[in-house]
Amino acid sequence: MKAWNALRPIVQLFAQSPYRRRMLLGSLLAAITVCAGMALLGLSGWFLTAAYVAGLSSATAVVFDVFAPGAGVRFFSMLRTGARYSERVVTHDATLRVLAALRVQLFSRLAAADTALALRQRPARLLHRLTADIDALDAVYLRLLTPAVSLLVSACVTALALTIFLNWQSGLLVGAMVLAGGLACVAWCVRHGFMTALRRSFAGEQLRAQVIDAVGAQTELVMVGTLPRQMARIAAAERQQFAADIRLNRLESGVAVAMAMLGHLATAAALLCAAWLAQKGDIGAPIAALATLLLLAALEPLVHIRRGAMEAGRTLLAARRIAPLLGAAVDAPSSETQAPATGLAVDMQAVRLQHPGSASALLQQIDLQVADGEWLVLAGPSGAGKSSLMALIAGDLAPSAGQVLRAPCASLPQRTELFQASVAANLRLGRPDASDAELWAGLQTAGLADVIRALPQQLNTPLGSQGAGLSGGESRRLALARLLLHPAPLSLLDEPTEGLDRQTAAQVMQAIAQWHAQRAASGQGAIVMASHLQREARHADRIVWIAPLQGGMAQARKGTAEFEALLQRLRPG
Repeated sequence: MKAWNALRPIVQLFAQSPYRRRMLLGSLLAAITVCAGMALLGLSGWFLTAAYVAGLSSATAVVFDVFAPGAGVRFFSMLRTGARYSERVVTHDATLRVLAALRVQLFSRLAAADTALALRQRPARLLHRLTADIDALDAVYLRLLTPAVSLLVSACVTALALTIFLNWQSGLLVGAMVLAGGLACVAWCVRHGFMTALRRSFAGEQLRAQVIDAVGAQTELVMVGTLPRQMARIAAAERQQFAADIRLNRLESGVAVAMAMLGHLATAAALLCAAWLAQKGDIGAPIAALATLLLLAALEPLVHIRRGAMEAGRTLLAARRIAPLLGAAVDAPSSETQAPATGLAVDMQAVRLQHPGSASALLQQIDLQVADGEWLVLAGPSGAGKSSLMALIAGDLAPSAGQVLRAPCASLPQRTELFQASVAANLRLGRPDASDAELWAGLQTAGLADVIRALPQQLNTPLGSQGAGLSGGESRRLALARLLLHPAPLSLLDEPTEGLDRQTAAQVMQAIAQWHAQRAASGQGAIVMASHLQREARHADRIVWIAPLQGGMAQARKGTAEFEALLQRLRPG
């Protein structure tokens, strides 16, 4: 029951998928393939035996019709080949489409504020959920449901065929042997391979986590001299996975032998029944050959269901991990996605934030409004909560209490995220329909146009992972150019000139100020910026100083003495 409770959301996802008709067609094609194979072997056995019997006498050899059964053999051969090819195409296409939709749905759930921050500390786990766990679910349809349907059909067709050509007792006996024996083999696979499949899955996840940790922190590991220890952990995880693979292969080999024995027993039972009836004179040798040979194809579905049953532990573990995430409803529409009143870009009302495990709240009773077209700077000492407040506005954090209403936004976090693609492809993440001229305008605003023009392929220059090929400051400016291209009415900047030299930073801030002035003239384009530098904050319309230990928040507008006083508390630059 627990296994079904874990698999039920996944099965429902397959059943409610827009590709369910394609999946039903795939199962039908799999059943047709099995039936065509049984008919092919049965008819071939009848044809060869009947031709041999007819050849014993010249009189019967002359009148024996070889064309009709020969055409039947060709027909069933072509039908089986076409149905098998079509079944592979249809079932795999439907499965991949369903899993692609599931991966998007799971990613959307993991991107929610309450889940994303928890998984941010374990990126290997997030990667495993989106890749290995999703991939493990293909066995539900491809290696369990579809072969199970084919096995049921083959057992019924076997019983019906033997009832027609032999007698109902033979049909019932052999059909029951095929179905019961197949289910017994599957149950044995699940029982003995379940824990081994679980161990292999855990070892695979551990191996991936250890490798990601080693690659991501290789410099630190070398500096502290612990790289050999990390490599030993990787080797240990690999040995565990290898041992589980060997165990699964041995179990699968044993099941293959058991299934072969089942096929031999079923064939022997059909042969004995046919021989008994032939001896009585109720049937001839060709019918006996037909009844015996069709059994060889009746057990074909067990070959496909065997691997799925062996990996049932991995599939069930993946379903148990993913099902709660799919079943948990994302709060909609939450305060982080609701728009504020007209004329406001951000409206925070009585917001309180307390991180899990913390004894006290980081932010309490925060009331903050940002008007359309306004440039607001969040400042304060380190650890005061500037980044947390920015995360609340962006929707990366959910408030413990209160409401956060904001307009659609684009953000530039402290960590620059660039992808292994061309310069133009990275920029068009901000605006997919942007022309080359608009891309150059964004680069010009960010102070990077001259650098990109100097590259051999300019906008088509490929970048490596995390912007490899550009310096840290250039990567930062490329991310800023992408933000400037985004049409969102609210921009969130977290220390936008961090890592830039004084002259370049001044040029970038002046360009941002001009860009903001053009948007603010129409009453749009608000900016919320976290900063600790005077060169950034002096362009703002208002500074909000966050200091929870010093009485909460202080704020001042540009042109006042209070504004200059707060500006002087920031680091010169």
